[in-house]
Amino acid sequence: MKRLTRAAAVLAALGAMACGGGEQGGGAPAEGEKGAAAGGAGAGQAGQPITIAVIAKSSNNPVFLAARTGAEAAAKEISAQPGGPQVRVLWLTPPQEDGQVQAQRIQQAVNDGADAILIAASDPGKITGAINDAVGRGVQVMTFDSDAPQSQRFAYYGVDDLEVGKEVMRELSTQLGGKGAIAILAGNQNAPNLQRRVQGVREEAKNHPGIRVVNVFNHIETPQDAAAEVIRVNNAYPEVNGWAMIGGWPLFTQTLLTDLDPARYKVVAVDALPAELPYVERGIAPVLLAQPVYQWGYVGVQTIVDKIHHKKNVPQNIPMQTVRVTKENLNQWARQLRDWGFTDVDPKYLQ
Repeated sequence: MKRLTRAAAVLAALGAMACGGGEQGGGAPAEGEKGAAAGGAGAGQAGQPITIAVIAKSSNNPVFLAARTGAEAAAKEISAQPGGPQVRVLWLTPPQEDGQVQAQRIQQAVNDGADAILIAASDPGKITGAINDAVGRGVQVMTFDSDAPQSQRFAYYGVDDLEVGKEVMRELSTQLGGKGAIAILAGNQNAPNLQRRVQGVREEAKNHPGIRVVNVFNHIETPQDAAAEVIRVNNAYPEVNGWAMIGGWPLFTQTLLTDLDPARYKVVAVDALPAELPYVERGIAPVLLAQPVYQWGYVGVQTIVDKIHHKKNVPQNIPMQTVRVTKENLNQWARQLRDWGFTDVDPKYLQ
């Protein structure tokens, strides 16, 4: 699976870009302003530990729990290196999506003495001021998954959301034979990354005249709420036979395995975590576009350490590639998830 190797290779590519003096991001303060360019007072100096606060969107969402696992793995590896810094991950993710709570967690991280913050923006409008304040107080900030581009964060790591939306639509049109009525499941309506994915779906749908977009449906980003919204929409719009899911939220539950008949419905969704794999096996979701979500945390921590300990310039935008998961490579992808530390992969997919 050639595209799978891109996720594993991103660290090597990032290192090469960093050594080449990549672009500084987000209008960060110049060297010496309150120690911001150095990542806080003493951070990264010989013998000084580095504390990185990770603030994802929701601790109830499995993709962000995977990012936490990646961050903690990177911190452990770096800390074990001879002569390297000791790195600690401080998990400050809210239980539910809330931009205002994220802003409070940013302030908490600064007050708790964090040297850097790795954050997925639920609502950039609510956290940009908090990010800028943190940077002004000497704390480096990096975003992942969902950006806050007007802030003084130094880098963003994630997929091209517009292109991901287009990918979802192209794959779904293929599964439907170019004809059908589809619904777009869109999560948090304030999240800019999800807005861009919806835009991509809509733009690409114009290239498929046999496809009609019924509507976009937002919901609270919990698996239960998402699954309930799918069932509600199916009942309200009986003509729907396809779902463009720009996030895999409802597939984290088993509910739709019985409520979606693969002979009637086809789903293409973003993400491919262990709980979603039965949907591929049963043909309900013939294609999942996986984000290597473990890498959000792993690459994020590595990048921050490169920035504040090794004093490297890093690129402002660090691209992540999706992985196309189907029945043909389902076992290979399951093994990749296992190797990333996922303990809930069904053994039957590891054969």
